[in-house]
Amino acid sequence: MKKYIYTFAAIACLSFAQSCKKDSEFLDKQPTSTLPIDAVWKDPNLVLTVVGDLYDRFPDFQRIESWWLFADFDEGFASASGDYFRHQNLEYGYDAWRYWDIGVYRLVNDLNLFIKRGQEATALKAEDRDRFLAEARFIRAGVYFEMVKRMGGVPLITVPLAYDYSGDPSYLQYPRAKESEVYDFVIAELEAVKTILPDNATIQSRATKAAALAMESRAALYAGSIAKYSNAQLTLPGGEVGISAAMANGYFTKALNAAKEIIDGGKYSLYKKNPNLSDNFAALFTDKGSNPEVIFAKDFKLKTNKVHGFTIDNQPRSSAEEAQGGRLNPSLNLVQSFEKLDNTYASLASVDGSGNPVYYTNITDIFADRDARLAGTVILPGTQFKGKTVDIWAGYQLANGTIVTGDNFAQSKSNVLPGNPGSVQVVGGDGPVDGLEFSAQSGFYVRKYLDPATGSGQIGTRSDVWWIRYRYAEVLLNAAEAAFELGDAAAAANYIKPVRDRAGLTTALSPANITFDRIVHERKVEFAFEGHQLWDMKRWRLADKVWNGNNMSVADFTNASNIGSATRTSTQVFGLWPYKYYNPGNANHLKYIFKVIKPSRVTAAHRFRIGNYYSSIGQDVLNGNPKIIRNPNQ
Repeated sequence: MKKYIYTFAAIACLSFAQSCKKDSEFLDKQPTSTLPIDAVWKDPNLVLTVVGDLYDRFPDFQRIESWWLFADFDEGFASASGDYFRHQNLEYGYDAWRYWDIGVYRLVNDLNLFIKRGQEATALKAEDRDRFLAEARFIRAGVYFEMVKRMGGVPLITVPLAYDYSGDPSYLQYPRAKESEVYDFVIAELEAVKTILPDNATIQSRATKAAALAMESRAALYAGSIAKYSNAQLTLPGGEVGISAAMANGYFTKALNAAKEIIDGGKYSLYKKNPNLSDNFAALFTDKGSNPEVIFAKDFKLKTNKVHGFTIDNQPRSSAEEAQGGRLNPSLNLVQSFEKLDNTYASLASVDGSGNPVYYTNITDIFADRDARLAGTVILPGTQFKGKTVDIWAGYQLANGTIVTGDNFAQSKSNVLPGNPGSVQVVGGDGPVDGLEFSAQSGFYVRKYLDPATGSGQIGTRSDVWWIRYRYAEVLLNAAEAAFELGDAAAAANYIKPVRDRAGLTTALSPANITFDRIVHERKVEFAFEGHQLWDMKRWRLADKVWNGNNMSVADFTNASNIGSATRTSTQVFGLWPYKYYNPGNANHLKYIFKVIKPSRVTAAHRFRIGNYYSSIGQDVLNGNPKIIRNPNQ
């Protein structure tokens, strides 16, 4: 009989606040090297250590540990010289988001082995053993969900595999399951474990009943969308890719029921601690004390040195605690998507109907009366972070149209303004300066997930803000979308209402206002920089229409006619630069004007091809398993 060994990696990013004592102590434990499996399953603390490693290997695509991935589409500009290429590629690669469980099912096999040995174990209390096993099945469901949304159908393997060195590996070769079968497996597993996992809203970095239901709701919604919106180009004869349209309503019903179970349970609610709606929305992502919205998060903890550098990388440069920051600049594409408080879409008024500049007394006036999530997601010019005003303005414009600016942060020049003998600052301390990395090259900095705590912007400290994978607002919007797809616009309007109310949009949408475009829009502005964009665009089959390879112009941002359209082209990142108008004696002297710009490093339009909907399967996988067939269009 083979002797199985678990290898314990360094455990990161878990915090089991207000959980049982064993859970909370886990973060302070030093990882062990190796132990026989029998010894592990005799001690719940050791099992918890293994579970911690499995959680830490949970796959995410976009995440706060890799800010640059948020600049891959149209949400943001990568203001770092080594990442400018993200705005210079004509097309996405076929393997851009490939995930065949790194190492060919290494994590799945570890989970299967963990589950098998746990089922055989007799030393633990039944309740402890059952919870650990349910957690492993939850993680395994999450891994399969990650694979199916990237690759389509993959081999469904639920038993541990080990090579016997006989020279014949055929018994290890499994064919791809149907795409629908993988989704069905994920949903069934989550249904099976939801009543075993704790129904406790204070547990947020381990699996709970609500976490299982939230994942089930998302997975079923994805499957329903693929079934409804796919086409013949995105199918394989065996069903490895593509889901029958006849299955759509069944999946939407499952998505709605899972969401309703969380909603009706009453244990979670939207975060509403701060009367300032924008500050409240920003705090949702950084407040780890009794946060009623967070269902499942990857946690970090300072005292165990489980931290990340998102704040160091992206804090406003002029007020940074280190000479670091400014790398992720939200796009005007995103900023302009936030609607006005009267539920209408409008371009940011940089020019009037005749094309003349609009003058603003205060730099923030152009953003007035907008969805509060805008200023909670994006640091706008003239707003504050950590009590300091963010200094974003691009220079002076003289009466004759001449621009006076600099080529570095807060640059001063002598006698550069007519009639002004002194030395003056001619560009903001945060830029923007075209091509100057770390400056606000789009005119904005990111706010979501920036840590307001002192020291979070220092290399020696960094941040322990968590990465939220599932939260209550998504549950509400999942319910709204599923209800809409099932033809119940009234229910959809009711589910969407509290999310919009929190954003200051107090005129409720009527059932007649709930359209597919509205559903798409609401998720876009609620979940910016949370890792939803790619998967939403893929499941709705919108990605090839929105990222269609066509170049964009300034006129696209002064025309508000299609801002709320789900198919609005958004292939290149644009920005909005404020200037001070210099014309002594004129009524508009020193007021602000704004110009729509395309950063010079944006040289190509993103093109999402039909073949990008499913990532390619690596040649090494195809060579090693003749039962695996290629994805379509590749």
